[in-house]
Formats: sequence, structure tokens, C-alpha cells
Amino acid sequence: MTLRSLSRVACAGVLVGAGLMSSAASAQEQPWLKDRRYTEGPGYRTGDLEIHPGLAGEVGYDSNYFLRASSEKPIETARLRLTPSLALSTLSAQRRVGDTGLAEPAKVDFRSQAALSFSEFIPTQSTTSDQVKEQRNVSAIANVQLSILPHRPWGGSLFGDFVRSVQPSQNPDANFNRMVGRVGGDIAWQPGGGVFDWRLGYEFAAVAFQDDAFKNLGTTQSTVSTRGRWRFLPRTAWMYDASIGFIRYTDSTSPQRDSDPVRARIGINGLVTPSFALLAMAGWGSSFYNENQKSRVSAQQFDGPIGQAELRWFITPNPSSDPAAATLALSSIAVGYQRDFFNSYLGEYYTRDRGYLNLSHFFSGRLLVVVDGGAARIGYPQFYVPSSNTQVGKFADLRVDASLFTEYRFVDSFGVNVTGRYTANISDKKVPIGAGVDDLAWTRLEAYLGVRWLM
Repeated sequence: MTLRSLSRVACAGVLVGAGLMSSAASAQEQPWLKDRRYTEGPGYRTGDLEIHPGLAGEVGYDSNYFLRASSEKPIETARLRLTPSLALSTLSAQRRVGDTGLAEPAKVDFRSQAALSFSEFIPTQSTTSDQVKEQRNVSAIANVQLSILPHRPWGGSLFGDFVRSVQPSQNPDANFNRMVGRVGGDIAWQPGGGVFDWRLGYEFAAVAFQDDAFKNLGTTQSTVSTRGRWRFLPRTAWMYDASIGFIRYTDSTSPQRDSDPVRARIGINGLVTPSFALLAMAGWGSSFYNENQKSRVSAQQFDGPIGQAELRWFITPNPSSDPAAATLALSSIAVGYQRDFFNSYLGEYYTRDRGYLNLSHFFSGRLLVVVDGGAARIGYPQFYVPSSNTQVGKFADLRVDASLFTEYRFVDSFGVNVTGRYTANISDKKVPIGAGVDDLAWTRLEAYLGVRWLM
């Protein structure tokens, strides 16, 4: 297992120190699986349920599927991808209005999603034909969420996620393919008509690597969390959240340390005007890595500020009086900054300071454009490399990402789309591994043309 492979899987795949994932779809590459606003079309009604099937096909190009440095002979490939999906939910507010003339809150809201993504790789060079063809894979997601008595004084929720994530390493014979699962729930108290709300929750998450070479990196994580909101203006609220996690490596031979990360933040969120929303959260985080585990060096600990700040402009003003509804508007531009720390497979942890820009706009109900971009400082504390008996001093890389997704819908249920994505890890670090060195720099360009049927 190379150092850069560990760096890549830590940064790109398994952010277990931050709560694993916000949803099952977060591990998927397709933008429409990450956000149900893009996933769902008009749907079919069956009694009190809505069904939203979908099918997408793409053909594209990947300049560096194995994320190799230029000195390590990157391998390019063509790619075919087929993605069927299905979403099931209780009736939307719009359909409830159509039935009764009123949009009374439902006593139970249910939503689930499942998708498979089959990828076939077509070599562009005869010398890499066998390596590329062997990467054929199927990834999968499934998630379910149940909200009980929403908008009532007492309520709660239950949720579950499953992801089969496919991620190559530098070595085509040993991939970071893994299964990630999460289950949990919370209770909610909302006295006074929702001016104040408070939630207490628990979740359990697990990561299991499928390749024997990486099975000792499997983890379980239990997280107890609390969060609340006090709406002091019609469209603006004070917010707080706090959590404590218990990360444990399931294999006793793992070189990594267990930890009990703690986070706490407070801030403000809401619509300042019908056209602008502000999110500002600031707090503190500490890692608490286990010092009692056997190691050649002492554990490196994170103890510092974390937070997020974002300003969002709604191209179409949002009249809602609910601060949380600001995230549901489809056409907006946002600029922001995030700082946090994450459990890592390269040393104990890494920090990420990321500035980002996001634009999403739906033109006349036909043309959807989603643009994302950002630059992040990825900082590593000092760590020990057993294979070369080397202590590596702290350093930082620059991670750059940019993506464009645009889709033209000829009708509400059929569209043609183009996806482009650029990612790069800008680094001058070369770390001793055994008798050699590992170059941490890489760049990757992806482009896809696709069609999608969505209901």
C-alpha cells in the first residue's frame, strides 16, 4: 500500500472523522444522484405514494483513472456508464394541496432512493488494455428516511444509508472498493409553533474494505449529536450543533489509532432578504486519538477552530419564511468557506480549509446548469512511515476541483446532458516508501455525454 494511495483514499473517499457522509448519494459521481431536485421528474402517483424511476446512460473519457503522478505514467481510458435509479416517497406538498386545497403537514413523511451504476472501461492504449478492462465495476446506493410528526411539538426521524463505493488505487490489482453503511435516528422537540427546536440523535456507521490488502482499515463509528435552532426573525435563526464520535478500527493489526472526536459550533442561518441567505457557523474541534496504542511515535492531535461561512444569492427571490427552505431553491449562486478536520489513513488526521463557489440555475424549465468549484488546503501533521523507518514532517497540499453539469430537457421526463470535471492535487512532496519515493501530485480530467429519462 503506497503513501499516496492512503492519502487519496483518506481525502476522496472515507471521511469517517466527520460523520462518514451526509447521505448515501454523497459517494456518487453523478450530480443528479447527489440532489433529489435534479433526480426527480413528475413521477407517478400510487395512492399516498409517489414513484420516481429513472435511467441514465453516459459515454466519456477519463485522463487519469488511477490518479497517478505524471512521473508514474497515468493511464487514460474511455468509459461507458449505465445508471438505473428509483425513488419512493409520500405525497409532496403540491399534490396534497391538489387533493384537499390545503397543504397540511403529513403525520409521517417517508423517502427512499436506490441506484446502481455499471461502468465499462474501454482502453485507449493497447499497452494498458488488460489493466483497464479489469476495472469493470458496479457501484450502488440505497437510503431511506422517515420523519415522524414533522412540525409537531414532539417528533423524530429514522434513517439508513448503504453505499458500495468503487475507488481505484495506483495499483490496478488492489482497489479501495468498500461498503459503507449508516443507521440512526433522533428525537425532536419543537414548542411554541416551531420558533425553537431541539434534536438529540444517534447514528452508527461502518466501513468495510473488500480487498484483502486494505481490510485492516475497516472502521465502526458511533456518534451522539445534538442540534437546535431559535428563530428570532421570521426568516432567520440562531443555530448550534455538537457531537462526539467513537471511531474504532475493527482489525487489531491496523496501523491506525482509535479516536473520540468532539465538535461544537454555533452560528446563524437564514434569509436576510428574499434574495440573499447567510450561513455562518463557528466552533471548536478536538480529535482525542488514543495514546495507549503501540506506535513508534506519539499521536498527533487536532485541537482548533472549525466552521463554515456562506453567502447565497437567489436568482429567483425566495419568499419562504422558513430558514431551512432557503436550501430548496433551485436557482442560486453561493460563495463560501469551510474548515474542519477528518480522520485519515495517512497519519492520524488531516485538515481541510476550502473556499468554494456554486451556481445552479434552471432556465425556463428546460435547461439546467450546475457549476461547482473550489480550492482547498489539505494539511497533514507529522507522521511515521514504517516501511522506510522515516518520520515525515508536517506539510500541506493544494486540492483544486471544478465541475460543470448541464442538461437540456426536451420534455419534463427526458434530457441530454454534459458533465465535465477537473481535479488536481498540487504538491511538491515526495515521501520515502520502502526503497523508493512516492510523488503526491496528480491531475485528472473527465468528460461525459449522456441521456437521461426521469420521472
